Parts: sequence; structure tokens; C-alpha cells
Amino acid sequence: MDPVSSRPVPAATDQAIARHPHLAEPLPDGWVRVDCHSHTMWSGDATTTPDELLEAVEASGIDVLCITDHSTTNGAFELAEQLPCRVIVGEELRTGPGELMGLFLKERIPFGVGPVEFCQRVRAQGGIVYVPHPFDPTRNAMREDVLVQLADQGLIDAIETFNAKISLRHLNARAASFAEERDLPGGAGSDAHIPDALGAGYVEMPDFDGPEGFLAGLRTGVIRGHHFDQARVWRPRIVPSTKST
Repeated sequence: MDPVSSRPVPAATDQAIARHPHLAEPLPDGWVRVDCHSHTMWSGDATTTPDELLEAVEASGIDVLCITDHSTTNGAFELAEQLPCRVIVGEELRTGPGELMGLFLKERIPFGVGPVEFCQRVRAQGGIVYVPHPFDPTRNAMREDVLVQLADQGLIDAIETFNAKISLRHLNARAASFAEERDLPGGAGSDAHIPDALGAGYVEMPDFDGPEGFLAGLRTGVIRGHHFDQARVWRPRIVPSTKST
């Protein structure tokens, strides 16, 4: 299965712009909005259903969504056939010293592998290694000494330099400094665990085709976003089971 699907996405709605004002900024011709980090009900710690995600994508005008559920790619592959945007199949996995993400995956990386093996498995299937929320002590950020070792070994392809769930600006700034020092492209994502978070953080970048074009686009792109980590508003709802997939 091709991990990227392509469909036209409408412009952001007034309601989405009210939540995330930067969505009103015009895009240069030939550029796309790419959310590098998002979650769905397949993650276990998120409850966003396929219908809710479809509505959120249409509302925010996100062109490319990296679905990076915890320890699984099932939802990303399923949603790639349903969403009105391009989907990059990803996975966020907790290794012993911290979390790493793989993008452009063709299959799941199993739980229990170490960071070096994770990177090797991602690369073996043509994917790219992306480091989420580095230096954030409130999340399972990769331990700094291991992060440095992975960078020294050339096993990192990109660093998340803006995560919309991080409230302390200096943490994102530190990630950006690390990326610059290591000459690594920086990415941005909403880290959405609820539908309304989609649009909170993304990269505006030239359109691309495949992992190499994605990395090249990150280097010339513009990060947009603001801190957004609201609690989900309760309403009666049924979250479908993901156990069968």
C-alpha cells in the first residue's frame, strides 16, 4: 500500500480560524500545510474517531497529515483511504530511553525494540526517523545522551522543533537549536489528541513526493503554530473498537 494518498482539501473554516488564527494566512502557490504529528483513537490515549478526523481535516484545511499513533499503524493505513487529504503513515513508539517516530512506513515497528534498532527498521522500509517533542520533561522525550548518540551515528532524519502541546517556548526553541547545530530539518505538528487541535501546528512547505522531497521541503518550509492543549469537551459518543485491526 502506498503510504501517501492525494485528494483536494478545502480552505479552513471560520470556526477553525477562530481556534487557530494562523490558518487564515495565505499559502504560496504550490505549497502545502503538513501536520507532522497527530493521533487518533487507535493510539489509546486519544478518542478521535474517523468521522471526527475527517471533519477536522476539512475544517482546518490541512493538506498532508502524518498519523503517528502510539505503537500501531493500523489506523493510519485505514484512514489513508478515507480522509480528504494526503496521509503519511507513521508510528510513535516508546523505546527504553524515550520516544521516536517513523514516517512513510509500510509496516508497524514492534514494541520492545531499542532506539538504534527502531531507526534501522524505519530506514529498512524506506521511512524517515523523526524525533518528537525532544527535551520536554513532561513527555517521554528521548534521553538527551541517547539523542546525541543517535545524531552522531547519523540515524536521525528530522527533529520536531515545534510541538503545539508544549506550553514552554524555551523547550521548542531548544529543539530548534539542536536541529540547527546538527544541520537537521525541523518539523512541526499539532500532536493532536482531540479533533479541535488539528491546525494548531504545522509546516508550510513546497509540495513534495516521497521521503526525500518531504525532508527537502522541511528545510525550506515555514513553521506555523501556537500552544493548544485544551481538554476534550464531553458529549455522548461511541468510540469504535480498534481491537480487531
